[in-house]
Amino acid sequence: MFSNYLIGLREGLEAALVVTILVAYLVKTGRRELVPRIWAGVGVAVAVSLAFGAALTYGPRGLSFEAQELIGGSLSIVAVGFVTWMIFWMARAARSISGELRGQIDAAAEGSRWSLVVVAMLAVGREGLETALFLWAATQAGTREAVGSITPTWQPLLGAGLGLLTAVVVGVLLYHGAVRINLTAFFTYTGGFLIIVAAGVLAYGVHDLQEAGVLPGLGNLAFDVSDTIEPTSWYGTVLKGVFNFSPATTWLEAAAWVLYAVPVMTLFVLGVRRRKAASAPAAAPVSAR
Repeated sequence: MFSNYLIGLREGLEAALVVTILVAYLVKTGRRELVPRIWAGVGVAVAVSLAFGAALTYGPRGLSFEAQELIGGSLSIVAVGFVTWMIFWMARAARSISGELRGQIDAAAEGSRWSLVVVAMLAVGREGLETALFLWAATQAGTREAVGSITPTWQPLLGAGLGLLTAVVVGVLLYHGAVRINLTAFFTYTGGFLIIVAAGVLAYGVHDLQEAGVLPGLGNLAFDVSDTIEPTSWYGTVLKGVFNFSPATTWLEAAAWVLYAVPVMTLFVLGVRRRKAASAPAAAPVSAR
């Protein structure tokens, strides 16, 4: 549930920041009459995201088990790709997102009346579609049957909903200047955590493809610690809900987890260090005597 809360918070905060910047810039530049177009674009983006989430949830139910597993595994891998791109993009763009959006809104304000609607819809819709896809994948991973029990689907959805609600509150406070947060630090720490979450979703996607018969090795377990970490226990539930940890993991699942988490985390940490070094003030030159 916590991982889904973090997904909702992070994606929701990105969308809230976009809306806050767009609305605040229009108000400060004396174009308050254009603000309803921003909200119209946000409304369209939310509606499309909800429809996309509903299609993901209810669309595959009439298919065979193998087809459901094939779709689920494929979409889980696609979701990991999207969230990985989002993690690296936001880590780079946290400092410059305000300037980029102001340039877009100036150009849109001078265009047709629908231009601002499209700008807001695309800016918020991208976050909404990514959220719907990744939450669906994480929810599917969290509800995998284990020792005859299934984790209720409302728990990850509740976590995501609370995260989105928190993001809305933070966005309102940011707009009114009540809070100041270090966006670079926020997206750095949450990005590192979400890499681990994404690795678990990827491993789950591989398991789905194994059950669909697309990938081999379903019965070849790398480890089985079900006797030590019972899936129905509170700590097993926590590990499953936060990290998508499976007590019985195949070799292919384990390999997918390692081959994703290690290089992606390494590149992420190196990128963070490189940006910190680039933003640090240059050392004063030593004068020769």
